This record gives sequence, structure tokens and C-alpha cells, in this order.
Amino acid sequence: MKGHIRKRVWIAKNGKSSTKWYVVIDVGRSIDGKRQQKWHGGFSSRKNAELACSKLTCQVIEGQYLYKSKITLNEWVLETWAPQAKLRLKENTWDSYTRNLKLHVLPRLGHITLQNLTPIILNELYGELHMNGNRRGHDPVGGLDIITVRYIHAIIHKVLEDAIDAGLLNINVAQRAKPPRVNKRFKKEMACWDETSLATFLKCVRGSQYELIWRILAMTGMRRGEVLGLRIGDIDFTQKQISIKHTIVSVNYIILSSTPKTHRSRVVNLDDETLSMIKKHLIGLEKAEEKWGSGYLQNDLLFRQIDDGPIHPDKLSKTFEKEIQKYDLPVIRLHDLRHTHATVALKAGIPIKVVSERLGHENPAFTLKRYAHVIPGMQADAAAKFANLVDSTVV
Repeated sequence: MKGHIRKRVWIAKNGKSSTKWYVVIDVGRSIDGKRQQKWHGGFSSRKNAELACSKLTCQVIEGQYLYKSKITLNEWVLETWAPQAKLRLKENTWDSYTRNLKLHVLPRLGHITLQNLTPIILNELYGELHMNGNRRGHDPVGGLDIITVRYIHAIIHKVLEDAIDAGLLNINVAQRAKPPRVNKRFKKEMACWDETSLATFLKCVRGSQYELIWRILAMTGMRRGEVLGLRIGDIDFTQKQISIKHTIVSVNYIILSSTPKTHRSRVVNLDDETLSMIKKHLIGLEKAEEKWGSGYLQNDLLFRQIDDGPIHPDKLSKTFEKEIQKYDLPVIRLHDLRHTHATVALKAGIPIKVVSERLGHENPAFTLKRYAHVIPGMQADAAAKFANLVDSTVV
């Protein structure tokens, strides 16, 4: 039996009695096998209780039953969700999620119970973050940009979706919320170099400490952590390619070894010049091993600090910023070398599928959307080439 009616009579101090009707719902058994029941009521009449019992029983049968819970968003995130998510998510992803929740969401919504969250409450949060999300005390700095607010919305959606799986919610109110949209007319253009600026940079950094790292980043479109995570055994000189299996990430400035962003390894082919530079680099590592001892190459890292540890990703980014300040080049971030590789490759006529594979994207459609700004110029070139081909055949 999924549900039944229970009658209770209450006797007041003045001797008067009152009758209440309760609905008792069977919700299964606990992990230790004990029967679990939830009480609902009380109702003033048996008829009302029977109607409620019928409705609640149908919800149990259809898997839609939800008992009222007083668990707050703060309790759910900190006591249950975060510890469990740490076992499933990549370290840097988990750190980013929990940091944004603790900094922007929980201080504002943590006291609200999960079941009392509404799309309106979330929309108000997004508006507040966009207006004042960056304020610290009396600091006049304004709000978060729209992309960051949408990222926080995605985190909340994930948190509430997991609450549904845990049986605490029936619906995800984040699906009905409306985070601010990016105005495409004023969307910030992707920063990257053209082929001339890239060639100038590679020429200027010849002989520098990280010359080979800059070269690999520029010629493959790899992420900085993927390059820093390369092992000597990942280089195949016969096939002229690199196997990307590892990545170095920074979580609270602590270096951790992880897997590539999509959890999948991939292979990227190299040009002859880059392969030649890697061979010279390996000769240098062998000489260093002779100086520092046989244990120097124990961790098999292709790039390392003097103490044999991995290079910190943040240190590499700061070094890149200092390098480009020395030369008369447009200012870009280290990650923009990846965008540069993709943009130059597409302009050179390399198929979108090949570019997508080199970048390690989930599919070519994502690459196409990401670098749509390159397509107009390519279409004009394609139109001219097609016309020349057709017109040249006319007698």
C-alpha cells in the first residue's frame, strides 16, 4: 500500500476535542531495510484527506513524489553536493565551481531552501551580479560581465540538476530562469595575431628560455597546460606527432597533473622545424641529467624547472606577458596563441574538421561557431576562386 488515512483526536485543556485526518505515504525502504513513511496533514475532513491521499499516491507511483524539505541551498552545496562533485569533476573545474558558488551565490541565496528557489529569485541574482557582482566593501568596481554571469547560471543549473537526482527537487528552476544575453552587435572580438605578427614573435624569442614552448603553442594550438604536461614518451619522431595525454593545471596555485579538458587524448602532427627543436631540447636534457644525476629525468616531463618539477602555468603566462612587452606587437594573452593558430589555419584553407581535431574540440560545429568571424573572408576568397575556375573553362 502506497498510502492510507490516519485519524487523530486531540483533547484540549478545556475538555473540547478536535479531529484531524492525516495522509501517510509509503516512500520505500531505507538503506538498512527499514520502512519509510511520510505524514501529510492534518485535514479537517476525511474526504479532503482521501483526495490528498489519491494525489500523493499517484505521485509516488509515477516517481514524482517530493516530500517537503527544509534543506537550504547552503546546506546542499557545502555538505552534500561539493564533496560528491569533487569525486566526479576535474580538479580545476571543481575549484572554479565551488569558488564561484561561495563568492557570488551562497552569500546571497544560501539561506533559501532548495524547494523555495524560483526563476524570479535567480533572475534577480543575475541582475545583481551584473550590476554589483565585483564590489568589495566600498570598492566602486562594478558588476560581473555577462559571460561570467552566464557561467554562474550554468553552475547553478548543474547544482539543481544534481538535487533532482538526489530526490530533493522535481524540477530545475534554472531551466526557466533567464540569464542576460550577450549582445552580438557589441560582442568583444577575439584577440589574436595574424601570421605576420606570429612570425615576428617567434623570430624575436629565438634563444629565450621558453622558445620551444612558444613554438609548440603557436604551431599546434595546444593549451598551455597540455604543453607543460607533455612527457618525453609522448613524442613520436617517426610519425612526426605528439600524443596529448596529460595536462598541468593550477588549483589555488597548487600544481596538479590531470587529463585533457575533454578527458580524451589526441594526436597532433608537427612540422619539421619544431621536431628539430625538440631533438635539440632532448639533447640538452641529457646533458642536464649528466650534471644533476640519473634521477633528473625520472618524471619524464619534456619541460621542467631546475628542481625537476613542472613549470607553473601562471608563471608561464606572466613570462609571455613580459616577452611581448619587449616588442612592438599587439597585446594578447598566452591562451590567444591558440586562437591565433586556429584563425591562421582557417585562413590558410585548412579544413574545419582538421582544425577542430588539432584543437581537441568536441566536434567541428563548435569550432565553426567559435571562429565564425574568419568565415566571411574565406567566403569571399572562395567566391573568387570558384568564378575563376568556371570562367577559365569558357571558350
